[in-house]
Amino acid sequence: MILTKENTETLIAKCRCHDRNAQLEIYNRYYKAMYNTTYRIIKDPTEAEDIMQEAFLTAFTKLSSLEKNSMFGAWLKRIVINASLTALKKNNKYEEVALDVVDYKLSDETYESSEKEVCCHKIDIVLETLKQLKTNYSTILSLYLIEGYDYEEIAEIMNISNSNCRTLVSRAKQSLKKKLLLTQ
Repeated sequence: MILTKENTETLIAKCRCHDRNAQLEIYNRYYKAMYNTTYRIIKDPTEAEDIMQEAFLTAFTKLSSLEKNSMFGAWLKRIVINASLTALKKNNKYEEVALDVVDYKLSDETYESSEKEVCCHKIDIVLETLKQLKTNYSTILSLYLIEGYDYEEIAEIMNISNSNCRTLVSRAKQSLKKKLLLTQ
């Protein structure tokens, strides 16, 4: 819920002065997108909520390090992604799972629905299949395909080389494609 029609830059300026109402409005404007970003990386709704909350606290306490108020959204997203990746590493979720362990099969239900429902169903299948990939594959594809980061930004976020980033994205795409073909 947006309380005022003030632009984000004005609200950030107020947040720098510890205006709680401005902080609440900034939170209300960004929390859904930041939660979705965290959830795609962590894959646990409760933990994603906690990480997102902590990221907002970090952002509000470190607001003095933000150079341009107009860059707040990108800056906050970077904080959220870094916090998510840190939690992921801390929880040792980079364990590999053999493909034969993952058993995913779509039922052959007939869908009598509008084109929009069919499209949404296909998106749901892709997102569900994305969750089944190795954690580093699903993370890198989420950053690349969903969040829209380029190779250089992903390499910096994940602390890997550009060439390694390109290789991981390519392998992750291949893995996703194979899994999607198996579901047909």
